[in-house]
Amino acid sequence: MMLAGPAPSAAQGRRNQRNEQRQQRQQQQHHAGDWLRRYKNLPPDQQQRALENDPQFRNLPPERQQRLRERLQRFSSLPPQQQDRILNRMETWEHLTPEQKEKARGVFQEIQQLPPERRQRMENAIRDLRAMPPQQRQQVINSDRFKSEFSPQEREMLNGISQLPLAPAEANHENESPEE
Repeated sequence: MMLAGPAPSAAQGRRNQRNEQRQQRQQQQHHAGDWLRRYKNLPPDQQQRALENDPQFRNLPPERQQRLRERLQRFSSLPPQQQDRILNRMETWEHLTPEQKEKARGVFQEIQQLPPERRQRMENAIRDLRAMPPQQRQQVINSDRFKSEFSPQEREMLNGISQLPLAPAEANHENESPEE
């Protein structure tokens, strides 16, 4: 028979609660993309140096550091408009609830499983839906045109995406995961 350890004291409970509140405040102060916004106008070699000198980066496992180096390199090679779009999407992603993020990941994975021509059609529809207010999105998804163009499964995916707070659409976008 195993006995549970002693219950935390009231002081420990308050201390734990203060630590959690402090962590939440720190997370709220740092927005997704802050680092990229701060360093995006530097030349790539200076960006890499800034990344290597960042204390948070140094605390990451080596494989995560390598992924971040590669993502920074890819981000730096993009035109300014695409960089801004990615930063805006990161900001939108940050404000999704955990449930919304899970839903977005699930729908994105489903879309990736579609044949290339269907995936492209879905991505075009998503881009068009993003430009609409939420009520209009629903009307379009339920329209005869969408019923003839998309399968019930595809319309369900579009419906799932349309219920998320979407970042505004912009022209000339590339395929990206919801987290980018």
